[in-house]
Amino acid sequence: MKYDFIIAGSGCAGLSLLYHLLQEPTLQNKSILILDRDAKNSNDRTWCFWEKKPGTFESIVHAKWNTLEFLSTDYKAQLDLASYTYKMIQGIDFYNFVIQLAKKFPNVSFVTAPIISITSEIHTATVTTEENSYTSTYVFNSTGLFNPKMTEENSLLQHFKGWVIETKEPVFDAEVGRLMDFSVAQDNGTTFMYVLPTSQTTALIEYTLFSKKILEKEEYTQALEKYIQEDLQISDYTIAHEEFGVIPMSLAKFKKNPIKNVINIGTAGGFTKASTGYTFQFIQKDVAEIVANLKAGKNINTDSSFKKQQYAWYDRTLIDVLLTEKLTGKEVFSMIFNKNEPEKILAFLANESKFIDDIAIMSSLPIGAFLTSGVKQLLVKN
Repeated sequence: MKYDFIIAGSGCAGLSLLYHLLQEPTLQNKSILILDRDAKNSNDRTWCFWEKKPGTFESIVHAKWNTLEFLSTDYKAQLDLASYTYKMIQGIDFYNFVIQLAKKFPNVSFVTAPIISITSEIHTATVTTEENSYTSTYVFNSTGLFNPKMTEENSLLQHFKGWVIETKEPVFDAEVGRLMDFSVAQDNGTTFMYVLPTSQTTALIEYTLFSKKILEKEEYTQALEKYIQEDLQISDYTIAHEEFGVIPMSLAKFKKNPIKNVINIGTAGGFTKASTGYTFQFIQKDVAEIVANLKAGKNINTDSSFKKQQYAWYDRTLIDVLLTEKLTGKEVFSMIFNKNEPEKILAFLANESKFIDDIAIMSSLPIGAFLTSGVKQLLVKN
């Protein structure tokens, strides 16, 4: 079976690319196949991101905040985000939004099946499942088939468990989100709580860690229960939703073009920001660029710009600092948020900052630890 495009994986990256393709009149009638082992029919995750203007998926934004809190043992602040707005999208809303649009296009097909392999030829690429093979001009892959080897020596894991809780009485300020609370115990590595109220009686509370190994399941539960009881002073609540995730924070190189005619997208293509785990907006920028290049007939295997390489170096340097335990994540983020304007920090973390602001943020950190890690990462051959 031959298609113009195959999208391997129908998570955030795959469906974002599909949406952008269907918005482009010169591409929306191409034959497109989306393959995934699972049907996207459950609310399996939540994406948060920040942007300055109403974005592509504004109509399905579940909640938003213009003020965030940062808490640590020696520094606490409410952060005015200025031109940025912090936003939340629920997985099920995103899946439904894109899939309902796709149903209007008879040239778009979905197949639910485990992907066994992806191979390439001179002018095509082929995706093989247990029962069939599918060929196209390009395969856009967000599966882990081409992921680099990640070890405890080159990678941390960002792992988290989140609960959406509901209370009978109004206990939350829905206008203020808690971005990071580092006042919790740091025994298992960089550890913080994340609290995003969507109403006075509902909030997403997430226990997040950066470490080399994930915890036992009950440890996440115990940490959430303790924080809700002791820090938030909430004893009467119900759990409306639960989610768990693991995101790589790695020095290993994720290739954009692992083999001919195959383009990696999403985490597989290196579009999870290594230093923070944020992914949603980086995916949107990447797939928009892919679609623009397809429309213009340009090479979609373009090399990274100097600016992208610069931010990748920043990320790798921080990961090296954390891996080598020169500083803890709590120390690094506390210094950054204590000494810099929130809007400039968010621009820096979104790869949208001015170089002069990059210098200011880096100057707020101990030069010795970051200099040795930075030089080390400059010398690494990928």
